[in-house]
Amino acid sequence: MKACVPLILAMLCGLAWAGKMESCASRCNEKFNRDAACQCDRECPWYWDCCDDYQHLCTVEEDPKEPEPFLELEEEMEEEMEEAPASNLYSAPDSCRGRCHESFDRHHPCHCNARCPEFGNCCEDFESQCGHEGFSHSSDAITTEELKAISEKIYRADTNKAQKEDIILNSQNAISPSETRDQVDHCPEPLFTYVNEKLFSKPTYAAFINLLNNYQRATGQAEHFSAQQLAEQDTFLREVMKTAVMKELYSFLHHQNRYSSEQEFANDLKNMWFGLYSRGNEEGDSSGFEHVFSGEIKKGKVTGFHNWIRFYMQEKEGLVDYYSHIYDGPWESYPDVLAMQFNWDGYYKEVGSAFIGSSPEFEFALYSLCFIARPGKTCQLSLGGYPLAIQTYSWDKTTYGKAYVVSSTR
Repeated sequence: MKACVPLILAMLCGLAWAGKMESCASRCNEKFNRDAACQCDRECPWYWDCCDDYQHLCTVEEDPKEPEPFLELEEEMEEEMEEAPASNLYSAPDSCRGRCHESFDRHHPCHCNARCPEFGNCCEDFESQCGHEGFSHSSDAITTEELKAISEKIYRADTNKAQKEDIILNSQNAISPSETRDQVDHCPEPLFTYVNEKLFSKPTYAAFINLLNNYQRATGQAEHFSAQQLAEQDTFLREVMKTAVMKELYSFLHHQNRYSSEQEFANDLKNMWFGLYSRGNEEGDSSGFEHVFSGEIKKGKVTGFHNWIRFYMQEKEGLVDYYSHIYDGPWESYPDVLAMQFNWDGYYKEVGSAFIGSSPEFEFALYSLCFIARPGKTCQLSLGGYPLAIQTYSWDKTTYGKAYVVSSTR
């Protein structure tokens, strides 16, 4: 049977970046235009390259009288990430009385549409006013508030993360989103000035690093694992399952009736992360772990490669050249988030968001949480009081009974 395959890892923090040189007039919802200085497609908020007037021109074109049963994820995320000036906010009622089936409006303090339970922004009387309309919240659904709560627990449980003194980062020059396609090296020095490599002797780090050289980075070439490499996958899963981070995640998912035992959970993680699928013409040339953490080359470009340990080790070997960044997260300790540009042994990565200073189990836990709870949707989290979202997309090219983890690129 075909299953839905989430494409994970478009991390979004802070405000959507906007282009400075063009307008969205007559361009709303057009396809991505590489030659344009800024974009007006539905995905531009994720890539921080919208034109200045995108929100004004392209998010209010729908007929307000037309029912909108499903909330656009772009609109929801912009609501979470942007603060409109107080003078521009419409003082909408805080009740769902007479508002069931209404279209989503970012200026309303609470909502009454079919998907507000999923995003945790319904008005308090949503159930009583709209429950008879078939909108009642399923007891099996994981709410946004629950996702934020468990992500904060995972954040606090990451005792294996780097401390401030363990990493000296040299982020150097930031560029605008419109400059990311220029492939210009704006940073003459490496990103990492210092990393305390004693971190890498910790069991989960060591097991993680052992996996990184098990893959051919070019898509279209089938992966073949030796018995030792398969054993290394099991070792990694065994070590991460011992950590407080993964125990928090399992406890949460067990409480949500997603898994009945830790072994069932571990088995599912192995299938979704290490199961092979095809990104090119060859069967079994890729996996979620390879793509997200190790990185791949497809059609002359870097895809995936979202891990700071991998980046540091490749930079140390002279295989990665850090070019610039367009976003540096608000966290004053690790883990932090950086959206950067770099060259990997002759291939360019236009925008690669990555945690910095997190343990392998922390990233593994958050991406797995979003894969399970929000397949094909936005996963809104909270880390140390700051919002972060992981966007998932769907892909149905699999015969695995559930789904594989894959990563998104534009």
